[in-house]
Amino acid sequence: MLALAIALFATTAHSQNSSLAQSGTVVWTCQAFYLPARSIWTRTLAIDYDAESVRSVAVDGVRVYSFSVIDSIVLTAIDGERIQFDAIAQTWKSDLRGVVSSQGRCDR
Repeated sequence: MLALAIALFATTAHSQNSSLAQSGTVVWTCQAFYLPARSIWTRTLAIDYDAESVRSVAVDGVRVYSFSVIDSIVLTAIDGERIQFDAIAQTWKSDLRGVVSSQGRCDR
């Protein structure tokens, strides 16, 4: 949790006149390459946080029901797709019931 908070604060610090933001929302845009279809989808991940924790996560504008935070990694699922986002590595990985998988880079 601490690593994710540091990653979120570091990305917003420059926009807050050199002071760390106490709360906010960080929106990541990820270019996920899906196999076996060999197609690229643009996915968005919004992380709403405060000074102590991550309050909510939304994937493509849809709030997820539950999520877990382990260091800098957010784990969640939506519509059967298991999603793993790493804020420090800025990567997206997902798996849809073992049939389709994806991975890609994310930017703010």
